[in-house]
Amino acid sequence: MQAEARVGALNGGSAAAVEGGAARKYTHHHHQQQRQPQQSLHPQPQVGTWPHLLAGGVAGAVSKTCTAPLARLTILFQVQGMHSDVATIRKISIWREASRIVCEEGVRAFWRGNLVTIAHRLPYSSISFYAYEQYKMILQSLPGLDRHKDYVAADVCLRLLGGGLAGITAASMTYPLDLVRTRLAAQTNNIYYRGITHALYAICRDEGPKGLYKGLGATLLGVGPSIAISFSVYEKLRSNWLLQRPDDHVALVSLACGSLSGIASSTVTFPLDLVRRRMQLEGAAGRARIYNNGLFATFGHIFKNEGFRGLYRGILPEYYKVVPSVGIVFLTYESLKSFMFRIRSDY
Repeated sequence: MQAEARVGALNGGSAAAVEGGAARKYTHHHHQQQRQPQQSLHPQPQVGTWPHLLAGGVAGAVSKTCTAPLARLTILFQVQGMHSDVATIRKISIWREASRIVCEEGVRAFWRGNLVTIAHRLPYSSISFYAYEQYKMILQSLPGLDRHKDYVAADVCLRLLGGGLAGITAASMTYPLDLVRTRLAAQTNNIYYRGITHALYAICRDEGPKGLYKGLGATLLGVGPSIAISFSVYEKLRSNWLLQRPDDHVALVSLACGSLSGIASSTVTFPLDLVRRRMQLEGAAGRARIYNNGLFATFGHIFKNEGFRGLYRGILPEYYKVVPSVGIVFLTYESLKSFMFRIRSDY
């Protein structure tokens, strides 16, 4: 949930971001004069709906594949407190866990579940990108938000709402694949789920169809703020950057702003992501259920048994992952859009 849906605001582009975002913060004459040259320096590629969806899906898939080892480490750390002694897991380091995977499972185990990750990421990213633009168009027509270009508060509200609704829409439509991905990645030496199809079948057989939606509440509660923070932080950082340094390469701006927005989002929403992972693994492979009383009871159980640090178990590999992950997805998305725009222009 963290890095995979932090990129929908890209379609606004640098020129729109400058005009509708940070440029309003600097209203004196000097910055008013700079606005028009910036728009000409960074024209926004406009592509059709399907190329837009394709760029979003491919960007998400490339990013997840490149950072799969760190993503699996994050999941393994997040779920260690479920069936392990707390005093023991505090001694585990990232390097020690990575060494264990190499020695016991092999290097390929770092990419365990990556196929379902891509199968989930393509529709998730595409839906997230496209839905963000559609929600933004709808919200722009609402009273109070229709003058978002004139007021900073209305513009921020529009971006937050659009990003949050896009994330909730994408997460709801692709959730069973996300749950299967978590269960495949959380497996270590004892393999219970042998693949995507078998996992879907086994979960329905052992836990019923509802088992495919375990942790959906935590997902929806977290994905909205996660994407809203990422989208709004990215667009604000990017527009301010281009306002102050209009000659910087757009790829560098996307990489830096995307990474910073991912760190901000992860820091705020990581406890919800941890709870989501643990609820997704409830009853997996016939194991005993631990959290039986819902989302808030799960929070209380983790805090009581593992302390506040328990809610941030795995945050370090998440940080290590989020910078390249978000940077790659932003960079890939804009590069693909520019490439398809050039092809379209040639014909």
